Amino acid sequence: MVCVRKLLPLAAFAAVLVYAAPAPAQTIIDEWQSVKAPPAPEFKAVTVDPKTTALLVLDLIKQICTNERGPRCASSLPKVKNYLDEARARGLLVVYSLFPGLTVADILPEVAPKGNEPIITGELDKFEGSALDKILKDKGIKSVIIIGTKSNGAILYTATTAFIRGYQTILAVDAVSGTSPYIEQYVIYNFVSAPVVGGKVILTRNDMIKFSN
Repeated sequence: MVCVRKLLPLAAFAAVLVYAAPAPAQTIIDEWQSVKAPPAPEFKAVTVDPKTTALLVLDLIKQICTNERGPRCASSLPKVKNYLDEARARGLLVVYSLFPGLTVADILPEVAPKGNEPIITGELDKFEGSALDKILKDKGIKSVIIIGTKSNGAILYTATTAFIRGYQTILAVDAVSGTSPYIEQYVIYNFVSAPVVGGKVILTRNDMIKFSN
């Protein structure tokens, strides 16, 4: 009887521990349906020097940027054109990108290059295997404004590399498109929260970009 009396408090204590133990952490698989989107990021005003700033126009091609194949890209074209018109009026360097194997004829005519605006080719990261870095450095470029499509492809990887290579990197969110709102949202949020680049890539829109002269 004495042993039983001694064991009862221990058993009760063990029961309390079991009851108080936190539930096993769920994985994202378990939580997928309950995850809520974070608040929208803060969009920042930015002033750039036209002489040292380039506009990078990524992958706006006929094969993917149509109402049928890429409606979000197609609907972004008026904003893209606004950026192009402003950049050219201010004398910014404008650089286009294409997928390997394509030519200037594949770029949508309403946002196509003019004059001798350079065109580079590359896969996800438009710096990789192309002359992009040399083109920018030869022109004394220190800041890049990035617009275009495939937000989880060319936009994500090129903007990340531009920042790592030391360029002030500006993502013009209102002229960036993906295949769905979710894709666009998670890519933008990556530039808020990711290691190294989080909070350092400038997120902005057309009416918040000013020019120093």
